[in-house]
Amino acid sequence: MAHGGNWWRYIAHDPEKTRPHVTRQLLWRVFHYGRAYWKPVLAGLLIIVLISLIELLPPLLYRELIDDVLPKGEWGRLNLLALAMVSIPIVSGLLGVAQRYLNSRVGEGIIYDLRQELYTHLQRMSLRFFTHTKSGDIISRLNNDVVGAQGAIANTIPNLLTNIFTLLSTLAVMLSIEWRLTLLAIVVLPLFAIPARRVGLILRKIRRRSMELNADMSNAISETLNVNGSLLVKTFGRGGYEVERFGKTNREVREIGIRQAMVGRWFFLGLSITGAVGTALIYWVGGRFVLDNVITVGTIVAFAAYLGRLYGPISSLANVPVEFAQALVSFERVFEYLDMPVEIADKPDAVVLKSVRGDIRFENVSFRYAKPGTLPGTVSDESSTPSYNGASAHSPIPNLQSPVSSRVQALESLTFHIEPGELVALVGPSGAGKTTITYLLPRLYDPTEGRILLDGHDLRDVTLDSLAGQIGMVTQETYLLHDTFAANLRYAKSDATQTEMEAACRAANIHDFIAGLPDGYQTLVGERGYRLSGGEKQRLAIARVILKDPRILILDEATAHLDSQSEALIQAALEPLFAGRTSFVIAHRLSTILAADKILVMDEGRLVEQGSHAELFALNGLYADLYRTQFRASQSGLEAMVEDA
Repeated sequence: MAHGGNWWRYIAHDPEKTRPHVTRQLLWRVFHYGRAYWKPVLAGLLIIVLISLIELLPPLLYRELIDDVLPKGEWGRLNLLALAMVSIPIVSGLLGVAQRYLNSRVGEGIIYDLRQELYTHLQRMSLRFFTHTKSGDIISRLNNDVVGAQGAIANTIPNLLTNIFTLLSTLAVMLSIEWRLTLLAIVVLPLFAIPARRVGLILRKIRRRSMELNADMSNAISETLNVNGSLLVKTFGRGGYEVERFGKTNREVREIGIRQAMVGRWFFLGLSITGAVGTALIYWVGGRFVLDNVITVGTIVAFAAYLGRLYGPISSLANVPVEFAQALVSFERVFEYLDMPVEIADKPDAVVLKSVRGDIRFENVSFRYAKPGTLPGTVSDESSTPSYNGASAHSPIPNLQSPVSSRVQALESLTFHIEPGELVALVGPSGAGKTTITYLLPRLYDPTEGRILLDGHDLRDVTLDSLAGQIGMVTQETYLLHDTFAANLRYAKSDATQTEMEAACRAANIHDFIAGLPDGYQTLVGERGYRLSGGEKQRLAIARVILKDPRILILDEATAHLDSQSEALIQAALEPLFAGRTSFVIAHRLSTILAADKILVMDEGRLVEQGSHAELFALNGLYADLYRTQFRASQSGLEAMVEDA
């Protein structure tokens, strides 16, 4: 369901101001991701209890050895104690391996679930989201933040439970041995907790800033270390600038990493000093007890051994708020994306389109973009230059970048009717709204006002998947996967046979080229198809749409990159494809316009003229002006055809 596009509030503001607070709801949401793994979690807790109980035994063995076995010279008990001292770490280690396996299973499962949920949600986001969001930030949240988030459940929480049980069991044994020394050991415990909260807040801010900087670095990498980015950098001679820009972000990442490490190091230094003070007190007071014959030497040795099991968990527990605060930052950043409303979604009772005739009506359709300056990276109609500063450079739908004019009303009160099977040519000056029309048809955007009907169904009342299955689109800049020709073709029809692919490629005049390659249809097309010429990419894109066999075709000047001979062959191949299908073509070539059943003339978002070439030319309006300044100049060889029209 649409939410009016207000999702940008989640990313347009200062993250420090918009991030969720640590509330019960947030914590419950975090713990929710561990509920599916309650069995391995329960098994892990049982192992934690067993390990903690087993590791309580060595200090007792030390006391037994010093106070009884050695003074009495009992060789048999000495052998048993030695065997026990070897067996305990072996058993504890094996249990630790099992616990590590269970923790890894839970942790990696949470990574999978969280990443899959986030990726699925992002797939449902509209194009508006991707024109507002840097691709590096998306990649960072899918990789770094998801891994950081799972640490809260897979590591922090198990460690918390381990340390709590170890602390309680150790205190119980220590009290049973010597209650006065136990109370003395407890005196220093507040010194562990006092700095934890302050350090946790500091590291929380550092962690968030670190993630933001890493996202910036990922964005710089994704923008400049690909074919489009490299071409832009090289052709404008900006290599030095990009190296300097990357170096600035890289230095900030380094400095924030050093700061994070040093804050943590000072924190642990304080904990170590506190532990040393406690240990010294125990030895000092315990030593006096030994000299006064209050306790035995074995008792103070055992007690000192237990101090490590007491102060170690205390140090870890003091660090839990720090670790958990850092992990929550990762969860917050993931939740920021998961909580963005889906702007264009299926209604609960959406209709599944099974067969489509292709009757299309625009009824008082208006569409506006965000006001200039409100949001970064809004969509610009009719621009053919790939966006460099946003995710659109990596989007399968090109021509998306910030608007270059102040006009935010892309379409205004647009009304027209297209009969099934008609070929419609969209013409008009740059920025007139032609591309916006082609984006509204497959519901890449929804109208701000009015409605679009397909065979009597409002597009907002049909499922997105069934609508996409009825529409084939060839954009001006063809997007190809870094895969084989066959894989790119099967993106339109996953079960396409070799015969079907070859037939589609023959129709698009690309089969002979592919067949002549060493690996044929298994040849890699290269990153974004840059191993191919513009015409070859266009013909492959047309073949892909032919293979899909849709009922509605949208061609954004699909033959713009072809030479005259190839264009003629493509036009001949498209003629039977147009038959019986409703087709929209953003046309700049006279041959396409002359073949159209209906021409829609756009200007500043309005439909100013419609009709056939002869009718519009006779009006001597905008179409006639465009013909004289653009179409006739581009194809002067068709003058005779125009005179006969």
